[in-house]
Amino acid sequence: MGTKTDTKLYYSIKEVAQMFGLNEPTLRFWEKEFKEITPRRNTKGSRFYQTEDIEQIRLIYYLLKVRGMTIPGARQKLKDNREATVNQEKIHQRLELIRSELYVLVDALDAYEKDR
Repeated sequence: MGTKTDTKLYYSIKEVAQMFGLNEPTLRFWEKEFKEITPRRNTKGSRFYQTEDIEQIRLIYYLLKVRGMTIPGARQKLKDNREATVNQEKIHQRLELIRSELYVLVDALDAYEKDR
């Protein structure tokens, strides 16, 4: 979920699904349920997501998977208080990064203690 998305202009549905540990049908379903997700399509109908789409998916993922909200609840939250939700998701993302860094430090400390 913490994957950087600024290296490419477009991402396939498969790539985006992998970023979030979701399956492709879930993304297609979310696209129908949330007007904020608007991937571009080629003539064959294949979806191509831009960074803006991925940020919308990240926010929806946060509400549905992390906060455990229902789809109607998430829709309402985005409608009523989008800015606060964006800020909460950013804080959550930072805390997850800190947690992973702490795990690295604990592992390094454990390895140091074993070598002593």
